[in-house]
Amino acid sequence: MKTVHTIAEVRAQVRAWQQAGDSVAFVPTMGNLHEGHITLVREGLKQARHVVCSIFVNPTQFGPNEDFDKYPRTLAEDSAKLAAAGCSLLFVPSVDEMYPAGKTQTVVHVPGLGEALCGKSRPGHFDGVSTVVSKLFNIVPADIALFGEKDFQQLAIIRRMAADLCFPVRIIGVSTVREASGLAMSSRNGYLDASQKQTAAVIYRSLCQARDAIAGGRRDFAAVAAEASANIESAGLVIDYFDIRNGHDLKPAAASDDYLVIATAARLGSTRLIDNVSFSLGKS
Repeated sequence: MKTVHTIAEVRAQVRAWQQAGDSVAFVPTMGNLHEGHITLVREGLKQARHVVCSIFVNPTQFGPNEDFDKYPRTLAEDSAKLAAAGCSLLFVPSVDEMYPAGKTQTVVHVPGLGEALCGKSRPGHFDGVSTVVSKLFNIVPADIALFGEKDFQQLAIIRRMAADLCFPVRIIGVSTVREASGLAMSSRNGYLDASQKQTAAVIYRSLCQARDAIAGGRRDFAAVAAEASANIESAGLVIDYFDIRNGHDLKPAAASDDYLVIATAARLGSTRLIDNVSFSLGKS
């Protein structure tokens, strides 16, 4: 695996592969990699000859009171994991490479999808995400890009952005990878000890219970969400939101919807955890 640090280097290598007739997959990350990230690389290798991975802790998607400064930087360990998984090229830009001082003014905003759920408590977060991903799509002209479904709202925003801005890249969502307890794998799980991880598993259990209730015929969505929220909080977590939405456009769920996502964010101590389940109701 080759590691590069400049836009010119990564562009040149990807274009050389494509000119030789090889397909390229792209996996953007912020590093501190876990099995969920590595699964994206493996899935990329099923559909493309080469996988490019980026590691960039993007400052514009962190709020003023969030964990940008303490976000784990584990480049040596991440590089070893990526090389073992078959990644061909690792792009590790500096902040100045991505946001040249005094020269970056454009912000990419995707209206309609980012204002609720995580966007409500993290204003500006998704503008930071869509801006950096649009830059990365221009820097790494890949054929496909892979994202985890754990970040369901983020994935929906990236799909819309790529379609609206005519990026020639196919977006692929990959199922959430979970620990044995059901806890969704996340870089922020590293802030939790073993006991806290077991406690946090209540999030997924509550999501599944809400999903099963709706699949079984309940349509009192607010009541289902309230019951699940109470269950999570009874374990000692603090709910940010627990919401049932249309899985296509993230609007509040209606009884007639055929595809739903149940999404939640909760804090255990100072660690914010997100998760979701999406499912079809099988309507014609």
